[in-house]
Amino acid sequence: MRFCFDKAACQNTRRALRKEWLLANGLGDYASSSILCCNTRKYHGLLTVNTRRGRHVLLSALEESVSGADKEFFLSTRRHPDILHPDGHQYLDRFEFDSWPEFTYRIGDVEIRREMFLQRGVSRLVLRYFVKADSTPPPLTLTLKPLLAYRHFHALTRANLTLRTQTQPLENGFSIAPYEELPELFVQVSGEHVFYPSPDWFYNVDYFQEAERGFPSEEDLFQPGVLKMPLTAGESVYVTVGIGFCGEDPEAVWQAENTRMRAEHDGREGLLDSLGRTGRQFCTTTTSGRSAILAGYHWFDSWSRDALISLPGLTFLNNNSEFGLEVLKQTAGALRNGLAPNYFVEDGENAYNSVDAALWYSFALQCFLKENPEAIGLVREQFWPAVKSIVKGYRQGPGMDIFVDEFGLLHAGNAGTQLTWMDAKAGGRPVTPRHGCPVEINALWYNTLAFADYLASCFREPEWEATKILRELRTAFFERFWVARGEGYLGDVWREGTLDQAIRPNQIFAVSLPYPILEEQYQACVVECVRNRLLTPYGLRTLAPDDPAYRGSYEGPPDARDAAYHQGTVWPWLLGHYGDALLRTVWNVEGAAEALLDTLMPLFSDHLADAGLGGISEIFDASPPYRPNGCINQAWSVAECFRLLRSLKKAAPKVYDDWEKRIAYRLANPPSGDTAGVCRALMTSA
Repeated sequence: MRFCFDKAACQNTRRALRKEWLLANGLGDYASSSILCCNTRKYHGLLTVNTRRGRHVLLSALEESVSGADKEFFLSTRRHPDILHPDGHQYLDRFEFDSWPEFTYRIGDVEIRREMFLQRGVSRLVLRYFVKADSTPPPLTLTLKPLLAYRHFHALTRANLTLRTQTQPLENGFSIAPYEELPELFVQVSGEHVFYPSPDWFYNVDYFQEAERGFPSEEDLFQPGVLKMPLTAGESVYVTVGIGFCGEDPEAVWQAENTRMRAEHDGREGLLDSLGRTGRQFCTTTTSGRSAILAGYHWFDSWSRDALISLPGLTFLNNNSEFGLEVLKQTAGALRNGLAPNYFVEDGENAYNSVDAALWYSFALQCFLKENPEAIGLVREQFWPAVKSIVKGYRQGPGMDIFVDEFGLLHAGNAGTQLTWMDAKAGGRPVTPRHGCPVEINALWYNTLAFADYLASCFREPEWEATKILRELRTAFFERFWVARGEGYLGDVWREGTLDQAIRPNQIFAVSLPYPILEEQYQACVVECVRNRLLTPYGLRTLAPDDPAYRGSYEGPPDARDAAYHQGTVWPWLLGHYGDALLRTVWNVEGAAEALLDTLMPLFSDHLADAGLGGISEIFDASPPYRPNGCINQAWSVAECFRLLRSLKKAAPKVYDDWEKRIAYRLANPPSGDTAGVCRALMTSA
């Protein structure tokens, strides 16, 4: 999918500054900015590197200008308090994004293009500058001023005396090591150039999106020197900025990576192909060599719950099973008393404060086995011990008030803990207290027990069979969670003899999982309740709008946002399981698929050209116009939407194909009233 923004779209700075692009290289490194290449977040930067000390923004930006005939024109821009400076955005004629961003500037009759990408598997940014051959400009000089942040990506930096300003000359550039504890940076150029060491600070660079989130938003950036190089019409200048000396000519690096990425596309440009490529951005190898799923860009790290929910859509259904199996192996190796870590850290001190992460392990393994039924032997050898360990650990009680009660239901936590996915706190207190027996935790527990029972029968281990336990658990679940009001639905948490009857999406898992805990005759009622009260064009609300605790917007400082996080806010990742439940309960599959796809049209057309280009945001406001928020590209949003579309395409292929054609038309022909100008996202099916 190729996104193209014309001059009118680029000049509408209010909206253009909120459209963001992102590149990743498989190491946890990334490059990201707005379509004006003006950073609006502290997380933006042209080279953010994953080190043993965490991710660090090394190269924040480049100040770029082109001079000729005694005139200088800037290509770049930054935001300082109340001003964009310099004015390079005024010359931006077109922005395009597919595998990498392309910026086309027009200064009079001269057309200049800047392109960039991250080298796969290497911490290196590669840039190309090109002057169109049919223009006849005077001799031009390109001037680059690297602006370094050299700080943790959660932090900001200020001018200081501890930064080491000395640069080391290279045959084709220079290097600098601003701080002893962070890696040395190498800047290298193809062809003729001159480097002038001239240390300086650029003060009060402003990131307005941080201010909106209630965080400090200004920092100072360090300039080590100035690079100058000639620009000749019809020829290219190549620049690399990275960790470690690049032994190849920058042009050779560009050509090799260009060839690799075009081969990866292989001419496929359907929506599923595009989301599949986006999904691979989350599959990384850490500095210790561990395979990990980053939960979201820009600021999330590796969380087991997010990884295991995302694993099917990112790997097993996306031609990347080997990576997915590696994550399952590593998760199995980290189990403790049946629990999977809530998140992984490189020093091994993992946090075990999630009740459901290990239960999602079974679901991920079920998805793998469904796609690869011939791999049952592999499952027995490598993953069956982990499933048994999880069941045994939960039955024995792993701590944190996690235990199986006298009715077989799984209890989790106390009034001071948040062990489910709805884990937000405000003012140090849980926003959505869910201690007790949460509905989706027991659906997951039943699914894990039933899956273990199935595997035990396959492997002839009768001591693990649990048919009677499952029957009793189903009965206890229905008696405690069913609300016979209206058509009927499932409450959210059973606690101390009382049911929290709030209408939340967590009930959908009682229908959607491979082994549903809810009896068949009640399943359609749950789906209908969720459809009528929680379904939006961008995902499922976390609370019904008529609930007194409902929050329609997610905004303000951290505590205000946390208070809304699961109190109505829309989450796209829930669509995967909503789709599973829908397909399980409807009699007219094609009609149901068509209705759902029509509802979700804005998510898969308008939104892909908004926020993070080609990605799916973490959350959306609960009330119209459903403003995107949170991370611009979230692993489980992309993975579960990919899995949903794949399921709908399989269940109703003609309906899906017709819908995808309408998506392509809508992307290529946006509404004429779009005040941002015209964005064209071109997509052709394979």
